[in-house]
Amino acid sequence: MVRNEQPELCDELEKLKLEIVEQGQLSEMIIKNDLEDGIQELMQGGKVTDYRVDKQGTLWLKDRICVPKDERIREEILNEGNNSKYSIHPGSTKMYQDLKDHFLWHDMRTDLAEYVAKCDTCRRIKAEHQRPVGLLKPLDIPEWKWDDISMDFIVGLPRTQNGHDAIWVIVD
Repeated sequence: MVRNEQPELCDELEKLKLEIVEQGQLSEMIIKNDLEDGIQELMQGGKVTDYRVDKQGTLWLKDRICVPKDERIREEILNEGNNSKYSIHPGSTKMYQDLKDHFLWHDMRTDLAEYVAKCDTCRRIKAEHQRPVGLLKPLDIPEWKWDDISMDFIVGLPRTQNGHDAIWVIVD
């Protein structure tokens, strides 16, 4: 194909990194991926020092294994970190501290928190870290309307779209 005949098509093929190689009457389309080729050259040339691939084909970032996006593998790692005889349901923070030294994947902390939140044993044995609630005091029954008025503020709530983060409660 001559560039002068269809310049728009040739421009689109160049953007897609497609190349047409003419071989007699038949043409063959070759797809090039410069990004993957460049990464492989950097890895093989030793220019990227933090990443390495071992003999088994495992990708490492320094001393951490890069875990692929495979739910079974990640589930097995989380299961071992939470249910093994040596860890005994450590909770999400401790489990993250233990696993981050050996494994790496995108949103690892989120996956850990979700896994621990679903673990029935962790939910049962982990103590709540909240202040104890004060004692309830029943209100006296007033003799007449508007005879006794009380109010309370509930603060520290998430902000609304208008920017409010408190509720004013009035009881008559």
